[in-house]
Amino acid sequence: MDWNRTKTIFIIVFSILNVFLYWLYLDRQLDVGNMQVLGKTSVEDTLRLENITYEPIPFTKKEVSYLSAHVVTFSNDDLKKLTNQSFVLVEESRLLSHMKKSVKVIDDKGEYNFEEFLGKYVLKGEDYVLWDVNEEDQNAVFFQQVKNETIFYSPNAMLIMHWDKDGKVTHYEQRMLDEFSSFNQKKNLLSQDDAVSSLVTRSLLKPDSTVMQVKSGYSTLVQLTETQVFAPTWNVQVKLKDGTIEQHFVNAIEGKVIEFQSDMLEEQIE
Repeated sequence: MDWNRTKTIFIIVFSILNVFLYWLYLDRQLDVGNMQVLGKTSVEDTLRLENITYEPIPFTKKEVSYLSAHVVTFSNDDLKKLTNQSFVLVEESRLLSHMKKSVKVIDDKGEYNFEEFLGKYVLKGEDYVLWDVNEEDQNAVFFQQVKNETIFYSPNAMLIMHWDKDGKVTHYEQRMLDEFSSFNQKKNLLSQDDAVSSLVTRSLLKPDSTVMQVKSGYSTLVQLTETQVFAPTWNVQVKLKDGTIEQHFVNAIEGKVIEFQSDMLEEQIE
């Protein structure tokens, strides 16, 4: 192997990557500068006129940074830690597991208990948090967390669990990230109120709705083959008049609304 040539290729590739990411950053900053933001009074007036319930949330100013992570490739040593399962690896980063003996996660009262299964049968199962349950299709979606912050809708940080009519898990699919590290210089974190205001100015909150909570997490900023870059993100949960829950996402540095594809979870489950 010509090591000098290989090293030169790596340097060129990473230089191109850095230039691309810096261009992307400048482009996003320009967009932020051009955003039209209504004043505080206008936001409050809109909330009142649309009968949208929101209680301002106390906020302490702090700086945050983007986050980079590496896509995990599962090893034989990893798989040896798991019991009662047979495996299929797709490109080494997508683990398809079938239970040899199904494990119950729904009790006789119809209540879900996923924690024991995650802790016993899933690699680093404690790092995953429940996001959605589809009772009709008998599956649940879990998102990976880093430092108790949820990574929203990243295909590479997701676990999907399936069960039968008796509430027993038959199989699951897992992808995972590791080697998390701060990326780029720290920036001021926008407040929860700023996130809600960003939604209000774009008329994304429906009349007669209630903002239930605003949670912090991360969403994908740049997605490459083996490396991902994530942006701090606010998840705004809103309850509509009919009881339906809507999920909104706002970049917690730039204030831009993030729109995930509505069929993204369906694609991953298939």
